[in-house]
Amino acid sequence: MSVHTEQAFEDAIEASLLASGWQRGQRDGYDRELGLDTDQLFTFIGATQQDVWEQLRGYYGDDSVEAQRAFARHVAREIDKRGAVDVLRHGVRDRGHLIRLAYFRPAHTLADDALVRYEQNRLSVTRQLAYSERDHGKELDLVLFVNGVPVATAELKNPLTGQTVEHAKEQYRRDRDPKEPLFARRALVHFAVDPDLVFLTTRLTGNTTRFLPFNTGSNGPGEDGGAGNPPAVPGRYRTSYLWEEVWQPEAWLDIIRRFVHLEEGEVRRGGRRPGPHARNLIFPRYHQWHAVRSLVAHAAEHGSGHNYLVQHSAGSGKSNTIAWLAHRLSNLYSADNEQVFDKVVVITDRSVLDRQLQDTIYQFEHRAGVVTKISEKSEGSKSEQVSAALAGETTKILIVTLQTFPFVLEKVDGLRGKRFAIVVDEAHSSQSGESAAALKRVLTKLGSDDIDEDNDPLTAAALARGRHETLSYFAFTATPKPRTLELFGTRVGETERPFHIYSMRQAIEEGFILDVLRNYVTYKTYWRLTGGDDGREVDERKASAALARFAELSPASLQQRAEIIVEHFIKHTRGRLGGRGKAMVVTRSREHAVKLYRKIKSYVDMRGYDGCGVLVAFSGELKVDNLDSDTVTESFLNGISEAALPKAFAYTRADDEHAESNPKQEYRILVVAEKYQTGFDQPLLTTMYVDKPLKSVAAVQTLSRLNRTHPRKGQDDLFVLDFANEAEEIQEAFRPFFEATVTTPSDPNLIYDAQRAVLDHQLLVESEMEAFTAEYVRAQRDAGDRVTWDRVHAELYRLTDPARDRFAQLLDEEPERAEEFRSDLRDYIRKYGFLAQVVGFAERSLEQLYVYGKMLLPRLARRQDPGIDLGQVDLTHLRIGKTGDHDLALTPEGEQVLPGFSGDGPGGQHERPRTSLAELIAELNERFGSNLGEGDIVRGSAEAAMAEPQVRAAAFANDEENFGHVFDEVFEDKLYERIENDTKAVQKFADDAEFNSELKSIARRYAYESLRREVA
Repeated sequence: MSVHTEQAFEDAIEASLLASGWQRGQRDGYDRELGLDTDQLFTFIGATQQDVWEQLRGYYGDDSVEAQRAFARHVAREIDKRGAVDVLRHGVRDRGHLIRLAYFRPAHTLADDALVRYEQNRLSVTRQLAYSERDHGKELDLVLFVNGVPVATAELKNPLTGQTVEHAKEQYRRDRDPKEPLFARRALVHFAVDPDLVFLTTRLTGNTTRFLPFNTGSNGPGEDGGAGNPPAVPGRYRTSYLWEEVWQPEAWLDIIRRFVHLEEGEVRRGGRRPGPHARNLIFPRYHQWHAVRSLVAHAAEHGSGHNYLVQHSAGSGKSNTIAWLAHRLSNLYSADNEQVFDKVVVITDRSVLDRQLQDTIYQFEHRAGVVTKISEKSEGSKSEQVSAALAGETTKILIVTLQTFPFVLEKVDGLRGKRFAIVVDEAHSSQSGESAAALKRVLTKLGSDDIDEDNDPLTAAALARGRHETLSYFAFTATPKPRTLELFGTRVGETERPFHIYSMRQAIEEGFILDVLRNYVTYKTYWRLTGGDDGREVDERKASAALARFAELSPASLQQRAEIIVEHFIKHTRGRLGGRGKAMVVTRSREHAVKLYRKIKSYVDMRGYDGCGVLVAFSGELKVDNLDSDTVTESFLNGISEAALPKAFAYTRADDEHAESNPKQEYRILVVAEKYQTGFDQPLLTTMYVDKPLKSVAAVQTLSRLNRTHPRKGQDDLFVLDFANEAEEIQEAFRPFFEATVTTPSDPNLIYDAQRAVLDHQLLVESEMEAFTAEYVRAQRDAGDRVTWDRVHAELYRLTDPARDRFAQLLDEEPERAEEFRSDLRDYIRKYGFLAQVVGFAERSLEQLYVYGKMLLPRLARRQDPGIDLGQVDLTHLRIGKTGDHDLALTPEGEQVLPGFSGDGPGGQHERPRTSLAELIAELNERFGSNLGEGDIVRGSAEAAMAEPQVRAAAFANDEENFGHVFDEVFEDKLYERIENDTKAVQKFADDAEFNSELKSIARRYAYESLRREVA
């Protein structure tokens, strides 16, 4: 037989499976009507449950063959009704008897016979299976069975015969009837395989069948790289991992038991959910399966006390990965049959994960209450909820927010010696600060009774900030910062790196997310100001920011932005995705968001555009221009509650079958200020208008709102229009997170330099800090006693008074020295708060200075900062112009090393340089006013004319032609004011009638439309 044929490939796979414990299935053992291999089914039942079967068989009569046939029909009906997954996990009941259809490996093997029935499972592989009762010629290359229940099919192709995995996909799409029982109600997953690549689907839908890649990644599992598989080693295929790892009996049964699950599905009319065969079945992608297995294996072998960082890109399916991991950790035993963790705590702010964890794990356990979420809506206080969850036997997994966790656990007793797995969703700097340290202190009950060898609870608190043997962190993020890498990463050589990686590059290449950098357009705002003629001096940094804000948020600037955004949306976005395309506008402040929202809404109304509904998102209450009369909230402006906004924005008329008879408001543009820039998954977003400087992680997280896939959405639908950033800067922000992100470890000795810098100022007295420390320890111990706490808290303030007073005196006498002390103390607190978690310092003096300094720092006096008075400043020129179309797609460069924590950061409030306001305006005009011409002068002059009362009145009372009789004269005066120093411009405007008329016409139209729009 030729080694180049498909049969040779099939032989190699079968031989490997048989060698690992699979049975060879017989083609005639498959009942096409029932969709079961009855030979394997009853061989399994006879080996594991003969006694139960003998009792049950009596109900069916003496004919053994007929009894088996009748029971097989019952099994088939149960699978039709409940799905194969549920039947395999929980068996079938018949006339009061339970027959198991599979035995799964127990969490521990304490019982002598723990593995006996598990080892009797019959995993069988049948080649060239004729599966169709209607068309006997239809055959599948491979079908995998578990105890006679078909769970997977596979079509194999060999490129040496001119066919690849793509032909296998097409065979499933075109030549496999989705209505066949094997495809519709039996097999869980279908594999398309060749020697190089693997794809799978869990539902056949004819030509629309979607296959997902099931490959390890170009550099192997858990490593940075792209799509595909690494080169094969001698004697193996690139895809050998499929049958040598995934289809290994123990791994395959584990996938069925602990991974495969059904999505809940949309509630139908009458409150009923769809049946199991109408719901989406989730099969793990390779990187999810490998990550969970790797994390669990390490924890089982090494126990608690280790940290793990999982760098999984957006589109990696983190919610499912976390659900699978949390479930595994909650039932994890070591090789010595010791439970590794008592409880699993999931820290997340994503409400979708709460429900998903509960739904998914219920399918595994069939027990309610395994997952408990601590929320405001639940009965009882948070402390009571947590206490009950941690003390009870039912709750295995607790879901909380990071902000809630340390606070609510302060009241919990009885946790000494308990071991916890902490799963952190989207690990960023918030997990590396004081909240995480407090979490550790509470969980281990440090402070009053758990102390170090010197009976010093303060040193014990310091040790709590380091790694603790009873806590393990499993942190998930797509964009790890250096601090995140140091806290949760794995030390390899001279770097800290993620434990497991599924890179942005691989997610893009595999088609799970889109590349937001491919279609990137930049705009720049050019402006000029006048003012500062009174010779006043100003703080250079603050005045620069204030002047830039004045120009960027001027009505003229916002108006131009609104016009550009709306016109682009109409031409390029409104029709995308069959009229479903949506856009997000990212602004730099709440006031910016509200003003731009109003301009966009007004422009849409004035132009009469349809399909451009606008929403705005910001937090709290805002006084626009600091006016009490213009105080607004998000819900007030939108007319809907904050909680209702995501659903309202997601609604599309195109998907509403009742849109004609019951029309609802459709929103297509969302203007945001520090909201919905992280964790907001709206697949219909295709366009982003960026009007805010974005740096590093913030740039990646914000722009990644666009990368979610949708059946109608392709790479060409994505578009970013950026008013505020340079293209190269955005590309550099993405580069560290495109593949693997690593960092160099911090130098722990930085803390001693920082300590010395603080103490050398001689403002702190040792005896005062000792007295403070004694009270601080008492405060930690008596936090639950309100009366004692109030007294101790007052005492802590009193004991920092002397140092505060010495600083105030120094601030009056030598302000620069005082500010140096403030800067050094802030620097020490920042360094210790981070380094103590990484290093775990056990030195009492370091912790003492930290807790004392944290109390003292906010009490240090500050010099009065009078703010900035710019006087009379006017905007004379303005233009927003396109600067380029860019394809910023990154190319593979391997892992990126981020600089480690050095301790360098913002300093104290040193004296800032002051400069003449006139000089500063001139400098800013030079930077931002280049390339300005007559069109900018026209707009500025028109804006000035529009401010005149008679012009405004004329706009409201006349048509555009009659409005011109008033406007033209005022405009001419304003224009001459702006060009009086430009002899050529004056002469051209005065002498060239055609030029004069055209300028007035442009300005008149702009002014009339703008003023009328204000009252529209």
